[in-house]
Amino acid sequence: MSRTLLPLSLSAALMGGTAFAEVPRVAVDIAPVHSLVARVMDGVGTPDLIVQPGGSPHEYSLRPSEAEALQEADLVFWVSLELTPWLGDAIETLATGASVTELLEADGTIELDSRESALFEAHQDGEDEDVYAEHADEQGESQGHGEHDTHAWLSPQNAATWLYVIAGQLSAADPENEGVYFANAAAGQAEIGALTADINTMLEPVRGGQFIVFHDAYQYFESAFEFTAAGAISIGDASDPSPARIAEIRARIAYEGIDCVLAEPQFNAGLVATVLDGTQAKTGVLDPLGSDLEPGPALYPQLIRNVATVLVECL
Repeated sequence: MSRTLLPLSLSAALMGGTAFAEVPRVAVDIAPVHSLVARVMDGVGTPDLIVQPGGSPHEYSLRPSEAEALQEADLVFWVSLELTPWLGDAIETLATGASVTELLEADGTIELDSRESALFEAHQDGEDEDVYAEHADEQGESQGHGEHDTHAWLSPQNAATWLYVIAGQLSAADPENEGVYFANAAAGQAEIGALTADINTMLEPVRGGQFIVFHDAYQYFESAFEFTAAGAISIGDASDPSPARIAEIRARIAYEGIDCVLAEPQFNAGLVATVLDGTQAKTGVLDPLGSDLEPGPALYPQLIRNVATVLVECL
């Protein structure tokens, strides 16, 4: 979708002789990716966020303003069809003239396979391990996940890669601001590098602590910081775990001395309370989307820092 340039005479009058092209309209799927785009566009323009804070990327009803943002978009950035299956049709129908970038398919993106069970790297041997594997197979059959884990924004390395992907796409649409976009991307990469070093320092005192998450959304963070969860209460995003699954997790907490069980604001807190009942494990709340944070350039680094802070406090 092209934008009309101001007439040269009017541009000169408004900009002191410098031609001015309208800044591209940009639509972004979720808040963490929106934050990266906003960082690259800082000083030039502001992208539109489609999935508002508190909304689920898996199931979402577009508001008129969000549909309009897609319709007016020159560029669309989203993670993948697997994360937001409903958005594919909306982009095809509304963003007919937009340049669309699926970040999970971008060159240089780290892409992890979905884990096939909700028990990760069982630490037991013999019969106990066989029991875990049996339940894991049952859970894996019903999870309904795609081949790849779509929570790729929780890898700081992916975020750093995407900053340059975003800058490249914006520069192609708006070459006059190419220098700004790439300078912002470089600054954002430096910030992520410093953040990664800080997070490793934060996590060092609690390395070796064991924790269970509510659902399997943190594999990219775990891989980036070599800090693997023991398992998840629910492997899927869309359904509650069965009573048998809850009993299994409680048994593992007691048997392995799990230190921490983490809830999420989007899911039933009562399930975590049930899992914790009768155990000595502590709890905290993780949010992979940063739903309580103000959308904008600062959201992404704060989101990653919040995940690490919750882990440290809980462990």
